[in-house]
Amino acid sequence: MRTFTFLVTLVALLTGFYRFFDSRLEQFYIFDPSHLHDLSQRAIAAHGDDTRAIVNYIVTELEEKTPGTHLNHDEEWVFNNAGGAMGAMYIIHASITEYLIIFGTAIGTEGHTGRHTADDYFNILQGTQLAYAPGSYEPEVYPQGSVHHLQRGVVKQYKMPESCFALEYARGWIPPMLFFGYADTFSSTLDFPTLWATTRITGREMISNLLKGKM
Repeated sequence: MRTFTFLVTLVALLTGFYRFFDSRLEQFYIFDPSHLHDLSQRAIAAHGDDTRAIVNYIVTELEEKTPGTHLNHDEEWVFNNAGGAMGAMYIIHASITEYLIIFGTAIGTEGHTGRHTADDYFNILQGTQLAYAPGSYEPEVYPQGSVHHLQRGVVKQYKMPESCFALEYARGWIPPMLFFGYADTFSSTLDFPTLWATTRITGREMISNLLKGKM
């Protein structure tokens, strides 16, 4: 009986905690989806199909305009396997309520988007992304310069037929998304060095930002 009472109390406390902070998430964000889309388009206009120069342009402006020291200045690329798709990512920012990464592949990939606890904004820097939602008979097409907004809780199939890179921004509850990002390691790839690298970088950035008062 005591155990049941404890569990009920714990669930009530966690639910209250979630609802309180979920309604106030906006106050923790330091990035703006409209600015990131505009920045991506300006970077493309300045550098065309030179993806490395586009990424450098984006990171340089973010370093100038982001408050405090909330960015990862080391371009640490790691593989990412999630939902059956494979690519690589460079983590620019990671905190409890936001992440900002460069994600992509030079040879194409396809998979499941995941059903997430955050809104995801996929700004196409190079190439094209296709997406499909159940019930549709036509693909969603996102070319260079466009943004694919995957709303929190929505799931799709996606494909990058050939080389494609994007500035990906997620805002919401980020930690639950890590389970999706880790699952393929245990179910298929068994690539534990990559898992460790991802955990080390993500954990370091999240803890660093927490210590700076950034949720």
